[in-house]
Amino acid sequence: MSAFEMFHDMIVAQKPKARTLKNGPTFYRNLERRLDNRRKKDRLYVLKTPRNVVDFSSNDVLSLSTSGLLRMAFYEELAKYPKFVVGSCGSRLLDGNNTYINNLEKEIAQFHNATDGVIFSSGYDANVSLFEVFPGPKDAIVYDELVHASIHDGMRNTKATIRRSFSHNNVDSFRAVLQELHDSEEVFRSGERTVIVSTESIYSMDGTIAPLTEMVRVADEVFPTRNVEFIVDEAHSTGMLGKNGRGLVCALGLEDRIAIRLHTCGKGLGCNGATVVGNETIRTMLINYAHGLIYTTAPSFPTLAAIRAAYTLIRSDFCEERRLRLQTLVRHFYRKMFDHPSFTIAKEAGILDLPSGLNFEGKEFVSQIVPVWTRNEDNHQLAANMQYADYNAWPIDFPVVPRDQGRVRLVFHTDNTIDEIDGLVEIIIQWAEEKMEYMKDRTHWKRQLILKEKL
Repeated sequence: MSAFEMFHDMIVAQKPKARTLKNGPTFYRNLERRLDNRRKKDRLYVLKTPRNVVDFSSNDVLSLSTSGLLRMAFYEELAKYPKFVVGSCGSRLLDGNNTYINNLEKEIAQFHNATDGVIFSSGYDANVSLFEVFPGPKDAIVYDELVHASIHDGMRNTKATIRRSFSHNNVDSFRAVLQELHDSEEVFRSGERTVIVSTESIYSMDGTIAPLTEMVRVADEVFPTRNVEFIVDEAHSTGMLGKNGRGLVCALGLEDRIAIRLHTCGKGLGCNGATVVGNETIRTMLINYAHGLIYTTAPSFPTLAAIRAAYTLIRSDFCEERRLRLQTLVRHFYRKMFDHPSFTIAKEAGILDLPSGLNFEGKEFVSQIVPVWTRNEDNHQLAANMQYADYNAWPIDFPVVPRDQGRVRLVFHTDNTIDEIDGLVEIIIQWAEEKMEYMKDRTHWKRQLILKEKL
C-alpha cells in the first residue's frame, strides 16, 4: 500500500459514525439527528487536544505568547499593581468601569491614530455590536462577500434596510454595487442616509489584503456627498502592518476616512479581547447601545494587563525585527514551492495551488496566512500527511469558506525556522507527487478495464 493510500484509509477510518439514538428522551434523539447531518457531510466539529508539534496553524503569528515574551511583559505590568482586584465586579455601566480601562482605551486609540476606543471581550462581540448599533433605518450595508461570520451575525440584527455584497476585493464589483444604490435610492443620492462599507484588512482564510485606498477613492467618486463610511476589521493586520503594527488603515494613511476600526488582541498581540477605535461619537454610541458591552461583565484586570503588555511589546523595535523575520520566512516558503518542478506539474494538473502568493516578490508586505488550495476533500488528505509528520495545520471547508474552495490553511510564525519551512515544503510536494502517481495508476486501471470490456 502506498503512503497516499494509507493516509486515505486513515481519513476514512476517522470519519465520525452516525449514532442516532433509538431510545431515550425525545430531546436527545432529535439533537443526535441534527448532529448526524453534520457527521454525514464531514462537518462535525470536535475539540482538538494540543500536541507538541510544529505550529503552522495558531494565530500567535509574532510568537509573543508561545515564546514567553508576553508572559514576562504581563508579569511586569501586574507587578506595578500589587493590590489589583482580579474580577471586574460588574458591567461597564455599573461597577465594572475603572481608571485603568479608561486610560488603556485612550492609549490604544492614540496608538492607532484615533481619538477614542472601547474594549470588548472578543472580536466577535465587537463585530456583532458594531452592525447592531451603527447602521440606522434606511441605511445600507455594502460588504465584501468573504467578511467574517461575526459580521454576518451582526447584520442579522441590523436596522439597515438594504444589504448588498460585492465580489471579494473586486473594486469594479464594489463600484457597481455603489452605483446601483446611488442610481436607485434618492436617500443615498442626496446624502440623507449613509452607506456603510464592511471590509477586512487581511482576510483570515485567504490571506488577501483589501484594496482599501482604491475602495475609498471609488466611494468618493460615486458619492461626492461623502455619505459612505467604512468599518474595517483589522484583526489579522494588528501588530503586523504599518509602523509598529498599527494596521492597514494607518499604513495607508486613511485614518481620517475610516469611521470605525476593530483591532483584536488574539492574533498578532498573542492575548485576547478587542478594541473598537474611532471618535468620541463612536465611543458614546457603543456605551449606550452595544448589548455586547452593556449586558456583560467588564474585562478582568489580568485580561486588561495582558493587553497593555502586548501593546508595550509591539511598540518596540524588538517587535519590528520579529515582523521582518516573519516576512523573510513566508517569502522563503513561496520561493521553495514555486521553484520546485513538481509544484508546477501539480498546479497544471489542478491538484495544488498557492493563489495568495502571486507576484509576492514585488509586494512590500506578504500575508502570514497562506491557503494551500486542493481539489475537493483532498485538503483532508494533505492535512493528514502534515499531522502524521507532526506539522500542525488543518483542512478548512464550507461553510467557513465558499463551496468547492477547500484548502489547508497555513499560518506562519516568527519563531518558525527555515528547517521547519523546508520540511513543510517537502511534505506538501511529496503528497502532491504521490497524489499524481495515484491518479495515474487509477487512470491506467480504468483504461485496462474499458479495454477488457470491449474485448
